[in-house]
Amino acid sequence: MVVEFPFTRSLGPVQSAFLTGLRERVILGVKTRDGRTLVPPVEYDPVTAEEIRDLVAVGVTGTVTTWAWNHAPRRGQPLDRPFAWVLVKLDGADTALLHALDAPGPDAVRTGMRVRVRWAEERTGAITDIACFEPYDGDDSEVAVHAGEFEDPVHGIVAQARLDYTYSPGRAQTAYINALAERRAVGERCPSCRKVYVPPRGACPTCGVATAEQVEVGPSGTVTTFCIVNIKAKNLDIEVPYVYAHIALDGADLALHGRIGGIPYDQVRMGLRVEPVWTEGGRYPDHYRPTGEPDAEYDTYKELL
Repeated sequence: MVVEFPFTRSLGPVQSAFLTGLRERVILGVKTRDGRTLVPPVEYDPVTAEEIRDLVAVGVTGTVTTWAWNHAPRRGQPLDRPFAWVLVKLDGADTALLHALDAPGPDAVRTGMRVRVRWAEERTGAITDIACFEPYDGDDSEVAVHAGEFEDPVHGIVAQARLDYTYSPGRAQTAYINALAERRAVGERCPSCRKVYVPPRGACPTCGVATAEQVEVGPSGTVTTFCIVNIKAKNLDIEVPYVYAHIALDGADLALHGRIGGIPYDQVRMGLRVEPVWTEGGRYPDHYRPTGEPDAEYDTYKELL
């Protein structure tokens, strides 16, 4: 399974100067009152919580303090071939910066080795402006002098956040997923409170006891609550605005969520009766549409809000 989204954030004066500096091939740290230089810079002293703004340039060369070999790089990582993750204490800094080291193999990496920044050919004001580090045999430390003032500073960034993981559904979820492939919805009933949970989790969240009795529910259901989405998601081919709703399938005691289609967004309402719409080869409903039935009475779904 994959969770992926663009994370947009604004930058304060310290982070703005740091990332703009990378664009200009300058690495900036921030100096604390007791004389330590922190790289990457932060806006508040992690020891005293004092606000700090005294920017200072550090070297583009440094020393590896610790490392780990990455034998199988993943999509979006700094290099597309095996490399080392390293913590590098740049010359003039008192803390270490995490980045990639381009090395021929793990035998070529060691704690204490000297390295140097390899700059990206195209720089935009992001941590990726440092393409990686590379081994460095020189004895001289390369430290620039810079006050942290730049023309056209970077004020915001968009970082692509992505998490790939393997999900083991277990007995209850496996039964639910397999039923969806047959265009059925199956929940499980709690032996204590008798509530039917869809999707099932294998245990009742209220009573804390295992569930095993399968119950087929739906396919129709009732909209309990909903929201109107006005921001278009990247790579999602759905025109805005559209509606996502909590839908209580007939016979279920827990509402699941789904997109509502086949009706103008401003006509979706609580109590609307809906049914699933399947696409060719789909393993789950593409969306839900109105059944044409009268709206459900509030008392029939008020406990499922």
